Amino acid sequence: MHEERLPEIERLIRAAEDELSRLEKQKELLVAQIASLKREKESSLISVVEESPASYSNASVTNHSSAQDKIRLFRNLFRGREDVYARRFESRKTGRSGYQPECRNEWIAGLCKKPAVKCSRCDHRHLIPVSDAVIRNHLMGRDPADQTGKDFTIGAYPLLLDETCWFLAADFDKSTWSEDARAFTEICELHAVPCCIERSRSGNGGHIWIFFSEAVPARLARSLGSLLLTETTERRPEIDLKSYDRFLPNQDTLPRGGFGNLIALPLQRKPRQKGNSVFLDTKLEPHADQWAFLSSVKKLSCQDTERLVQDLSRARQELGSHSAFVETTEEAPWEVKRFTQWKTTDVAGPLPDKLNPHVVDQVYIPKQGLSPTLRNRIIRLAAFPNPEFHRAQAMRLSTYGKPRIICCAQEFSEYIAVPRGCLEELLDLLKSLFGDPNLEAAYSTHYLSSRLTNAKATPDGLTASPARSGPDPEGTQPTPS
Repeated sequence: MHEERLPEIERLIRAAEDELSRLEKQKELLVAQIASLKREKESSLISVVEESPASYSNASVTNHSSAQDKIRLFRNLFRGREDVYARRFESRKTGRSGYQPECRNEWIAGLCKKPAVKCSRCDHRHLIPVSDAVIRNHLMGRDPADQTGKDFTIGAYPLLLDETCWFLAADFDKSTWSEDARAFTEICELHAVPCCIERSRSGNGGHIWIFFSEAVPARLARSLGSLLLTETTERRPEIDLKSYDRFLPNQDTLPRGGFGNLIALPLQRKPRQKGNSVFLDTKLEPHADQWAFLSSVKKLSCQDTERLVQDLSRARQELGSHSAFVETTEEAPWEVKRFTQWKTTDVAGPLPDKLNPHVVDQVYIPKQGLSPTLRNRIIRLAAFPNPEFHRAQAMRLSTYGKPRIICCAQEFSEYIAVPRGCLEELLDLLKSLFGDPNLEAAYSTHYLSSRLTNAKATPDGLTASPARSGPDPEGTQPTPS
């Protein structure tokens, strides 16, 4: 009886397998159809002749304005490249997050070959341009067409194809970001440079935004930011010189084959609900009406930016006293200024009654009684432009991991330390300030004698043994805080 049933069972199995194969093929067709419909839906949200951001005006917009008015204002201010934007991703498995250019064909079977093929080398790469729908999704924090409910956050590439930009952003991300940002905005206000503070997405940093009424050369915008930062560090030397690497655009020229650095755009819904990614007042409190504040933001023209850079360059160099980037005079631009001409800048603030550097493994200068300007001058004795950064930028290569300024100074709780090679220049500075031609440095005789005692005779002369680790027995070498 059971044996007679076997042919029937085999027939049913084959029929089920055929039906399953048919359903799998139908599933593939439906997935492709859904993807196509989603793309069609997105494009339908954009008008056939979409209004250009250049025609947007800073009309008064408030929290009660229409979504379209808010989007227009947003696109008018935060303008980067229009042909591409980056979207934030976060891995559910590893927790790793970042941004990558948004592609229409991402993860579509037969087209996307990730991770075997990098996006930059993919023949099927189809970048999605910025649109009103994209900005709407960013402000809402989600894409209505995405049934998974993934977070939707975008970043803009500020450096345009012609190497101009519509805004400059300074990024402060240390624990003292609020004090650093305030000091920077005070300098901006001093020179009538309109700017605004945004608390970052994480809440642990801030961005200072400067907007332009027209596209200005990135080199000019970054020069303005660097000159303002240089003057800020004269008042607040606690600001790390790495802040010169935190301007966006991050380069003067567009890297070959790349987009340049991006910046996450503000007012995304999820962080905004936590009080982050919003604009702050002078007390670092969020503005009650973010849109009304943005409507009141003023912009710099290219002509005003050029004038500011020229005026600021007369008093200081762009990256400090050891920079060679603003070397010419307006009267005779072919005449190059020497470094000694830049060392004559007045030091603001009172001087201590006495100041003697201690020469140990480095030159240690007591902080007590030093004005912020003098502390900054001493730190910059040990700072210089990084030739690798400028070489890479000139060749249109990535400058990632290459700081714009190399600083060899160290800060301790009670001292500033600079390399011993800076001693002569340091003494010249102190002698000019104190008017004491006999000012000398205090050498640690114990430290020097111990190095000579442990020196070994070689055919080339005496070679000192490596310095001992740990504190100096005589207490002449300061210990880090």
